[in-house]
Amino acid sequence: MSSHLVLCLSSYLLLTQVAVGSIDPILKDFDCVDIYKQPAFQHPLLKHHKIQKKFNSKERLRRKDEYHQTNDKSCPKGTVPILRQRNGIESVHLDTLEYPGQHFAVIENVLDGSIYRGAGAKISIHNLTLQNNQYSNNQIWLENGPRDQLNSIQFGLAVHPRLYGDTFTRFTIYWTADGYKRTGCYNTKCPGFITVSRVPLIGTTFNDSSVYGGKETVFTKPQVFQDGFSGNWVLKLYDEVIGYWPKELFTHLNKGVSLVRFGGNTFPSPEGISPPMGNGHFPVIDYHKSAHFSFVKVKNSNYQSIDIEDKKTRLYADSYQCYRLTYWGYSKSNGVSFSFGGPGGNCGT
Repeated sequence: MSSHLVLCLSSYLLLTQVAVGSIDPILKDFDCVDIYKQPAFQHPLLKHHKIQKKFNSKERLRRKDEYHQTNDKSCPKGTVPILRQRNGIESVHLDTLEYPGQHFAVIENVLDGSIYRGAGAKISIHNLTLQNNQYSNNQIWLENGPRDQLNSIQFGLAVHPRLYGDTFTRFTIYWTADGYKRTGCYNTKCPGFITVSRVPLIGTTFNDSSVYGGKETVFTKPQVFQDGFSGNWVLKLYDEVIGYWPKELFTHLNKGVSLVRFGGNTFPSPEGISPPMGNGHFPVIDYHKSAHFSFVKVKNSNYQSIDIEDKKTRLYADSYQCYRLTYWGYSKSNGVSFSFGGPGGNCGT
């Protein structure tokens, strides 16, 4: 752990105004596909999979009339939205030894044998400017297994020009079942993730974002949990079930999560210049000037949603000159929270 990381369990400046980041569901970027003909069912392990319709969540699911959707921005009944893929985009994930230069500013649980069944948080939304081969993610990782067999589910916000062809902040997911070797991909580019929502959410942009020093923080609230009955890994956004990763895709994750990670990571340009992370500024006590996660929660082995524990939390930031992280601990108004980010630059490998 970097000696510069600050552990602060005392009270701090409270977040007084927040706003939910509404999605921008534009169907022109999506194809409405028969729900049983979506890419997931091309996976050999899912040929006979029956779509799950009920989920064993102890948390409230938002009613359809409360959700941010209108008839002209959702697919017809019996179909689901699939983001059109750009030509020439590889499925490879750059979080591998073959692609050095990544940097992280994250909190994660101490590996003490504990098993988790999911995680979620409120994540502030920010706009960033990146070069074509860079990316900058603010996300949550759920992982289990040795490195060469790693099962990993990742979800959150990404600015990824190589993937999307622009520098908009988009809701993005990723998975692998073998340490990034042959399985897994972003979003629904490869067979695996099953979409059940008719609203275009995966790969979509947000209508609003937080303004540095502004009066309002705009956030989104993603969560993934393992369903207690089916064993599938369910993705929620704004309390709406988007879809799930079937348990058949995984080996080690079927036993639960051994490592939960929250925070940011970046990938540099070919010249070795790392992009900004978070909101592009180092974290400060004022949440209106910092990218942050709040209400950081995990699901324990009994499928109960709890605050992540300080004594089981490890802080990690690997390039102090470029990115930093400040852990605030628990407060009644923000739950467990932390601030993170930085301008990037020549951060080393």
